[in-house]
Amino acid sequence: MLAADIAAGTGPSRLKQTTPAPLRSELEFAVDDRRYRGAVYRPADQVQAGLVLVPGAAEQGKEDPRLVAFAVSLARVGFAVLVPDLPGLRELKVNSDDIGEITDVYTFLLSRKDLVPSGRFGIGAFSYAAGPAVLAAAKPEMSEKVDFMLAIGGYYSIRAVLIFITTGAYRLDGQWRHMQPNPYGKWVFVKSNLQFLNNSGDRQLFQSMIDRKRDDLTAPIDDLARKLTAEGSILYRFVTNTRRSRFDRLFAALPEAIRQEAQRLDLADGDLSSLDAHLILVHGYDDTIIPYSESVALNQALPPDQAELYLVDGLMHVDAQPGLVGKWRMWRALESLLSERDRGNRK
Repeated sequence: MLAADIAAGTGPSRLKQTTPAPLRSELEFAVDDRRYRGAVYRPADQVQAGLVLVPGAAEQGKEDPRLVAFAVSLARVGFAVLVPDLPGLRELKVNSDDIGEITDVYTFLLSRKDLVPSGRFGIGAFSYAAGPAVLAAAKPEMSEKVDFMLAIGGYYSIRAVLIFITTGAYRLDGQWRHMQPNPYGKWVFVKSNLQFLNNSGDRQLFQSMIDRKRDDLTAPIDDLARKLTAEGSILYRFVTNTRRSRFDRLFAALPEAIRQEAQRLDLADGDLSSLDAHLILVHGYDDTIIPYSESVALNQALPPDQAELYLVDGLMHVDAQPGLVGKWRMWRALESLLSERDRGNRK
């Protein structure tokens, strides 16, 4: 019923017919004087577990209709869902500040015993937000507090993601493969790193490129590129490169601040030894923003039995139109999520 309701979005479903509508409320809260906003979706009856649901890099943020529908579906089956408003992600920026902000949101939800009455607590994250969410859960002070995670379309290696979004190459079972990447990914990378460019003119020129690409991904930007400084030209050559053989040299030439920021967001180079949560990894074979090989790599990097991997046909990054096999695997992933919800109620 949950799987069918998620597939139905805001349309009719059996779950909607048999459960009362969840209650949504807006809230503002502070953690050590850092202020946040968010939306809470609470079951109309009993709360069985708490869940922070982190949006991906999307301009509508917590109001993205797909995210809202997903949060409502989870609230119908007993989750109290907190969806934070994280301005950086809403502005299509993914950076290491997200790790601290997500940790704050975890901390706040755990303090609300009405939203986590059984003590059972989890996190759901989409796309690029899955990396900071995992890194936040892996902090030693959080390791025993986060019980489970649902990561949809996430990543493991920043380097592998950057190779893919620029060249379309990805590595699986020791072999290089190719898939046409969605250009959206490379411009999220540019947007996320504009702050590290020294020249304000370069920042403005790249923002103009992003604005053009937002309206039309095929829009020409050569006229803007010709006005970049030497530092800006290095970033431009990196994001417009399509040859894997050139990647290492171009990445090494990037400003040090950009390379350091990438390292801070890298799970492959990060310390996951304190990560205690059980991970449910869902990824689409057809994902052209982050290749499914990234969830495969994350699953392989974790200790045995700490993660479950569900690869799905017809899942375009976070938009699902799975076929028969895909529906079966999605059903199994959701069954695992509901099992995590129930563990706290069996204590």
